[in-house]
Amino acid sequence: MAMLALSALAGDWIGDEQIATTRWGQGGPAVGHIHARLELGGRALVQDYREERDGKTALQVHAVFVAGPEHDQYGLYWFDSYGFTPAVPAPGLWDGQRLTFVRSSSRGQTRHVYELLGEGAFLLKLESSFDSGVSWESVMTGSYRRTN
Repeated sequence: MAMLALSALAGDWIGDEQIATTRWGQGGPAVGHIHARLELGGRALVQDYREERDGKTALQVHAVFVAGPEHDQYGLYWFDSYGFTPAVPAPGLWDGQRLTFVRSSSRGQTRHVYELLGEGAFLLKLESSFDSGVSWESVMTGSYRRTN
């Protein structure tokens, strides 16, 4: 079913994250807080994310995941407190265990890989490329568990 990946990511989550030092900022440990809810009959997942570092909010994201017309196709609209606003949705594919998106902008590309680990856990890996996807640099890895 097209919305399986979206429904699996719905709920409230907390996760331990490791942020890499990048051109966007200093690395280190963080805690991610996610609230995600299904909308539009399950065809969209609206996600609010907050990254906490040293007890303070460091990054906020409002994301909308949309199930496409094909069973394995998705779109991601990503808005963040660093000022990223999408011109078009990032295309995504679902392989039965991983939901992968690649966002492209004038700042390069960012690959998001959401890997489901069962009912109550998932991994998230963010990587950036500044050479059209030839090489990728780690941005963040996180391991999340459902809190409700």
